[in-house]
Amino acid sequence: MSGLLHTENLSLKIGNRLLLDNINIELKPGKVVALIGPNGAGKSTLLRTLTGFQPPSSGHVALNGKDLAHWPSEALSRQRAVMRQQSTMAFSWSVEEVIAMGRAPWPSENTDKVVSQIMALTGCDALKGRDFCHLSGGEQQRVQLARALVQLWHDDTPRGWLFLDEPTSALDLYHQQHLLRLLKRLAEMGELSVCVVLHDLNLAALWADSIVLLHQGRVVADGTPDSVLEEQTLQRWYQADLRVFRHPEHPVPQVGLRQ
Repeated sequence: MSGLLHTENLSLKIGNRLLLDNINIELKPGKVVALIGPNGAGKSTLLRTLTGFQPPSSGHVALNGKDLAHWPSEALSRQRAVMRQQSTMAFSWSVEEVIAMGRAPWPSENTDKVVSQIMALTGCDALKGRDFCHLSGGEQQRVQLARALVQLWHDDTPRGWLFLDEPTSALDLYHQQHLLRLLKRLAEMGELSVCVVLHDLNLAALWADSIVLLHQGRVVADGTPDSVLEEQTLQRWYQADLRVFRHPEHPVPQVGLRQ
């Protein structure tokens, strides 16, 4: 299946623990998919498996019809990029140098041009020249987003599959909004598929085209924000006392905890 990343009966077992159980999902260009679920649901594990960093025990992940395991590493690096929850640097690197790392799979001639484009796009211009290790957690997240986008930047647009593991966790409200607006806009250009792990269900409702709800390594709901973020469904799988209501300005559900 061209232009598609999909799983077939994907499972992962480590020792006696079944971490992922018979997962079947697909990611299409032009769409933002949010992975949600309670702590320990398997969101980050699924992300590692979807990106090829964790081989499955059974089933497979296919990109453009070919199993991830059969992709040459450089070719795969031009197709998918990953922003992890935490990234540490063993040495001092400037912000520009960290972002430029994303260009490793590509010829080096236009690296400076692409890095400049993405720094402006992600609001990293103000961080130029600073040591990555001395940045706040939120600033480091913005730089890592820029690095991931640089990796997928081709002919002045992002192309491929972008995976992000809780990219808003250290961001203030302004930068959460800026990041998700940017991801949505880039996906809507049609060449980029975004798969993002989010704990904030309201952010997922506002910016995701579809939501996958995980619980103990299984997909228990998959569909539009309206179909997944139902009060009964969320109460069952999150075990929380909550209510679901409509956003006052947008036709999407919002979730609130009861006192």
